[in-house]
Amino acid sequence: MVVLAAFTSLGGLVAFLAGAYGLRRTRRTSEAGRVVQALVKPPQTRSERPLLQFETHDGRVVEVPSPAPPTRRLPLPAGGLVGIAYNVDDPRETMLIGAERSGLDWLFVAAGAALIVLGVILALTWA
Repeated sequence: MVVLAAFTSLGGLVAFLAGAYGLRRTRRTSEAGRVVQALVKPPQTRSERPLLQFETHDGRVVEVPSPAPPTRRLPLPAGGLVGIAYNVDDPRETMLIGAERSGLDWLFVAAGAALIVLGVILALTWA
């Protein structure tokens, strides 16, 4: 049973860290990032995510895959413009304005914390 507790805690730790990383990345990009308009280009072969082309503050043109797939709320049609925030230090790190997934990241943090606690309880109960 201790092995089950260890795997439960380890899985919870992975989920917790994934959520925390997503929250940190979203916060860093939204706080220190620059907001620009990006041109939506058709997706590459065998990809559902369109390409986003934008100009950085220093005049470089950057083309990156969209960080989120198109949805009904944010369809991302080719040729359209969309607001993005990009990391000034690494312009390939972008975030679609209106498509932040902090709710999902918080869910991962909460589920991970719950699994860690459950694993500790299992370990203490069956040890």
